[in-house]
Amino acid sequence: MKKVSILFVCMGNICRSPTAHGVFQQMVEREGLHPFVDVDSAGTHAYHVGNPPDPRSQETARGRGVDLSRQRARKALAEDFERFDYIVAMDLDNLENLSRLAPPGGLDKLHLLLDFAPELGVREVPDPYYGGARGFDDVFDLVTTASERMLEVIRRDLEG
Repeated sequence: MKKVSILFVCMGNICRSPTAHGVFQQMVEREGLHPFVDVDSAGTHAYHVGNPPDPRSQETARGRGVDLSRQRARKALAEDFERFDYIVAMDLDNLENLSRLAPPGGLDKLHLLLDFAPELGVREVPDPYYGGARGFDDVFDLVTTASERMLEVIRRDLEG
């Protein structure tokens, strides 16, 4: 089986992308695919480089059995287009920021997470940073559903 690498990206890499990273990593491990799938996360801005995920993201994830505590924010780099097969943005603004970072031929690696789950009827994972606790629950739910659908695509990619 070949290897596949995935980078989840939001603005600051402390709320949405670490949640997606943690959720997807847990799914990969549960399915026994961890030797074949590398997962990471980053932000398009350097606001929080080196910091752990937002405590509200960690609390929400922990309540659902996902540990984000070992993650640290980092900024997305042009080199990520060489390292990762899938670069998955949480929203259109970050997708646009990533497209400006992409080298020639790199745009085909870019995806919106929620495009993997069109049945949800939304394309963007909303930023919960300035909202209440419910926003972090909503993000977790959206990310979980889209990650399940994305894992189906990744599994096919691994086999093909």
